[in-house]
Amino acid sequence: MWPWARHLVAPATTAWLAPSSCGYGLERVPELGGGVVAANHLSAIDPPLVGALSPRTLYFMAKAELLELPVVGDVLMWTGAFPVRRGEGDRDSLRLAREIARDGHMVGVFVEGTRQKLGYPGEVLPGAMMIALQEGVPIVPCGVYSFGWSRRNRMPCAVVWGEPMDLGAMPKSGRGYRRAAELVGDELRHLWRQAGEAIAAGLPEALPDGARRSGPVYPPFRTVTATPSSSTSVKKAAA
Repeated sequence: MWPWARHLVAPATTAWLAPSSCGYGLERVPELGGGVVAANHLSAIDPPLVGALSPRTLYFMAKAELLELPVVGDVLMWTGAFPVRRGEGDRDSLRLAREIARDGHMVGVFVEGTRQKLGYPGEVLPGAMMIALQEGVPIVPCGVYSFGWSRRNRMPCAVVWGEPMDLGAMPKSGRGYRRAAELVGDELRHLWRQAGEAIAAGLPEALPDGARRSGPVYPPFRTVTATPSSSTSVKKAAA
């Protein structure tokens, strides 16, 4: 239901919950094909913020406790979220995530596993890397700056999208997943800094690297069946 729900969620997020929030580099998100969005996580506003500022529907991995809540959990699942049990080897969730990516959709993962309370990105866990490597799809890094946001402090936030990263050269093993996590973590910290600098500069029209500012977009609903090879502008990660 997200292609329809975003017409309510996106304006509420960027006009009321986090007024004036915007995204940069939305054009870097591949239009077609499967992928894994790897985002950092700083506050409760992050899921609707990233969803609102993504040109693609994202199927978010969400903690199982949240999706078990009455009404809230149902609404989240209707919009594409699916549960993962943190601290466990949740093979069912990983299997579903791989199927989603394989079918040409985008899986959204907050890759630190939990909200970071110190205001900067934490250690990237290897789960999202495993999904991308096993299915041969790119990682799309997404830097979020929302530290300090709360329902009582509805401040502007920013999201900066990075170029898709092709991790195909990495071995499909624990060592490969950890190395991929290190590379993605480096890129997330870079994008997070850009997002913070954009807020400090008053959310300019463009970033120094040329990424343009955008608000929510409302693509028409379509069923995506393209193969991962149709994704464009994929950056090769060094081994």
